[in-house]
Amino acid sequence: MIKVEGLVKYYGKVKAVDGVSFEIKSGEIFGLLGPNGAGKTTIVKILTTLTKPDAGRCFINGFDVIKKAYEIKKFIGVVPQENNLDRDLTVYENMFIYGKLHKISQLKEKIKDLLENVGLWERKDALVSKLSGGMQRRLLLARALLSDPQVLFLDEPSIGLDPQIRRHLWEIIKRIKKQNKTVFLTTHYIEEAEALCDRVGILSKGRLIALGTPSALKQSVGLFTVEYTDKEGRLKLWTFKTKEEAYEFAKKNELPLVIRETNLEDVFIKLTGERIE
Repeated sequence: MIKVEGLVKYYGKVKAVDGVSFEIKSGEIFGLLGPNGAGKTTIVKILTTLTKPDAGRCFINGFDVIKKAYEIKKFIGVVPQENNLDRDLTVYENMFIYGKLHKISQLKEKIKDLLENVGLWERKDALVSKLSGGMQRRLLLARALLSDPQVLFLDEPSIGLDPQIRRHLWEIIKRIKKQNKTVFLTTHYIEEAEALCDRVGILSKGRLIALGTPSALKQSVGLFTVEYTDKEGRLKLWTFKTKEEAYEFAKKNELPLVIRETNLEDVFIKLTGERIE
């Protein structure tokens, strides 16, 4: 469904994307995980035809992203990181105007179905400015689905949301996958990538440093992690293949420590020496 080959993008002298390549299968939830400034949003902007790469090629459903931008826009939906809803219009009006601009048939029925699906039908006449942040993110998602896209791009979909609202949004995204849609999301939330993604690409300073299922990535560094703070106050992590190996290491350490299952941030730290922030 999506194929990226040697993608490069500069902003001035800064190389925001550095030779990134990957493929995404139809019906898959694929996540780009990395800290702010890693290049995640730039890749989304290239794939959604909002900016051009300096090198490399991208294809969606067989169409070249650069040469066939008009065709690609027909079957993608985008939930941007920034909130671009019209705050002076109601929930329904935001959906209706978007639908008219995209010449969507059976518009009223589709609006009702989608707003019910994201739990906003009862708030259809409310001004967007009166909605909570979580409701606005759900409205962005409903709006992106109006055109029934084959591929849905979600750029930091739950940024700024409290944990309860975030998990509600995850359930909606899981339901979208069951409709056999391809979902491409970016995130710096470890638990989001682990909860939603079939496969994850880990991005650091514009480079793709790891790619695989969450379980395979964790297994590659060790399924159990020993975490402690050394005498200088520095956080230390050691990963082990088995819980028994972790316990043996812990016995030799006099400092207070925690033994836990490895997560994707541990993978990132192991590969880069940095934390995802």
